[in-house]
Amino acid sequence: QAQLVESGGGSVQAGGSLTLSCAISRAIYYGNACLAWFRQTPGQDREAVAAINNDGRSENYADPVQGRFTVSLANAKNTLYLQMHNLQVEDTGIYYCAAAQHFCRANWQNRYGYNYWGQGTQVTVSS
Repeated sequence: QAQLVESGGGSVQAGGSLTLSCAISRAIYYGNACLAWFRQTPGQDREAVAAINNDGRSENYADPVQGRFTVSLANAKNTLYLQMHNLQVEDTGIYYCAAAQHFCRANWQNRYGYNYWGQGTQVTVSS
C-alpha cells in the first residue's frame, strides 16, 4: 500500500531547530521518485519547501528556507528527513511529505505534480 507518514513536528522558539521524518512505503519509492516537503498555513496555498530524488541526488530548496533547512534520505531510502535550523515564526505551519513517481523536475514546487501525500505534522514557532 502506498503510504507516507510524517512525524517530528512540535513547538519551538524562534532560532531553534526541529527535524521532521517521513516514512515512505516501498510501493512509492520503488523506481524513480521525487520526495518533497510542503507546508501550509490557514488561508494560504500549500507551498513547496524542499525536494530530493530517491537516489539521494538533486536537492532543491525554496528561497525562504535556503541555507536553513536540509532535506535528506536515510541509507535504507525509506525515510525522508527535513532538518530545520534557525526557525522563524513564518515557518509555522502544517508540514506535509509528498512523492511523485519520477525524478524531481524543474517544476518541483508545483504541488499538483505529486501523487502521494502524508497526513501532515504541525510545526509551531513562537517569538
